[in-house]
Amino acid sequence: MGYCNWSLVNEKMKKYHDEEWGIPVHEDLKQFEHLMMEVMQCGLNWNLVLQKREIFRQCFDGFDFDRVAGYGEEDIQRILAVPGMIRSRRKIEAVIHNAGCFQKMREEFGSFSDYLWAYSEGRTILYHRHELSEVPASNGLSDIISKDLKKRGFKYLGSITVYSHLQASGIVNDHSADCPCYQRIIDQYPTVRKRRTKER
Repeated sequence: MGYCNWSLVNEKMKKYHDEEWGIPVHEDLKQFEHLMMEVMQCGLNWNLVLQKREIFRQCFDGFDFDRVAGYGEEDIQRILAVPGMIRSRRKIEAVIHNAGCFQKMREEFGSFSDYLWAYSEGRTILYHRHELSEVPASNGLSDIISKDLKKRGFKYLGSITVYSHLQASGIVNDHSADCPCYQRIIDQYPTVRKRRTKER
């Protein structure tokens, strides 16, 4: 029984791979957590970010974006002082700013999840040859979404970061074909197969 190689680094990574990565997410709090962890990851490796997940939850009220949107300077200083926190003021400010953007998306679309899943018509995408480990850092879909999110004011959400989020939140199934999660997701959730070139 095969696994995606990156998940074998340690037990926490394997648990994240087995129980979260690629499983469709339709709750905005979870979407915000996934997306803001990607923001915190910029320039760092995912294992480090995953190890600090509980610290992030402590700092950002469990990723409750309604609360985070109301943070001010006192909160920024509080977060910067938390032991083990990634001390990047710009990233912390981006998370706070993006929380306000999440609220606006909810007002316009009902939820951020509804906005995002509309791009795949509510189905998980299987791209041609991705299951053979031919997985890009970004693609046409992430380019489109990144451009739109930036237009709406989101920060730290380039195409690579957005593609990582699409993988994590189950909009794209990029488990390898020999990974048990690959077929399990196909069996349990609506799926559509696409060629990578169709979104360019």
